[in-house]
Amino acid sequence: MLGECICTYNRFVNTSVLSGLGDCWFLVALQALTLHEDIMSRVVPRDQSFTEKYAGIFQFWFWHFGKWVLVVTDDHLPVNDAGQLVFVSSTCKNLFWGALLEKSYAELCGSYEDLQFGQVSEAFVDFTGGVIMTINQSEAPGNLWHILSQATTSRTLIGCQDFSVFSAEGEGLENGLVDGRAYTLTGILKVTYKYGPEYLVKLPWGKMEWKGVWSDSSSTGELLSPKEKILLLQEYNDGEFWMTLRDFKAYFVLLVIGKLNPGLLGLEVGQKWMYTMREGQKRSTTGGWMESPQGGHKSQGSRGVDVG
Repeated sequence: MLGECICTYNRFVNTSVLSGLGDCWFLVALQALTLHEDIMSRVVPRDQSFTEKYAGIFQFWFWHFGKWVLVVTDDHLPVNDAGQLVFVSSTCKNLFWGALLEKSYAELCGSYEDLQFGQVSEAFVDFTGGVIMTINQSEAPGNLWHILSQATTSRTLIGCQDFSVFSAEGEGLENGLVDGRAYTLTGILKVTYKYGPEYLVKLPWGKMEWKGVWSDSSSTGELLSPKEKILLLQEYNDGEFWMTLRDFKAYFVLLVIGKLNPGLLGLEVGQKWMYTMREGQKRSTTGGWMESPQGGHKSQGSRGVDVG
């Protein structure tokens, strides 16, 4: 029942898998979206159901070309010969809002094929209408932990990728990460280790986990206090894992933070905000139509705030 999905906002961190389509960048934004109920309800209106006032269509809102755009999609989802969803799906068989949201986003972009290539930052903007902070981790500022601390305690979507330009998702690596894969950052934690404080970040993915230091199979956590052990407690191989900030910086090229306003970014000497406008139209081939708040079935206008 879609109504149950929307009311509970069941997180996709542990329950979703992605098959048949290389849009891991979209899935990262989808996972991050579920961590903020207020942002989620802006994109996925709550008063929708497969039972009450059901009409075979569902509504989703995206920030597109400088304004919120309504996308109305039908409930026909692509499946394979076995009747299984081809793209985003959940291990909870009655949860369909993620697949419907993906379909409506494909309509916004033009088609499912158009989702094969993209950036985490693009989806963050489309879900929030906010601004993006992108950090090249090889040149990360010394206060990166402070930035993450601020971001995780405010209304932000956070993701990371092990590539600077999108590439097709690769095979699993020996360390448990997946080559060419983007991840959602869902938490951070500072613990006291025998050598001093250790800074940890938490990442999810449904099929494989990090196998290095502080992973589920690592004995490192045995040296922590009982209280900190509880904070780090994970079910084995549940798709979420902790890793050190050092490893996080070493294995992920870009850190992407999407915020509803530019407060987190700050302004340094010599920087200024720039506003750019691009106009255009897109047609959908996935079985739905778009409507702007002002009416009409196509969207055009302005989009984007850049730091220069």
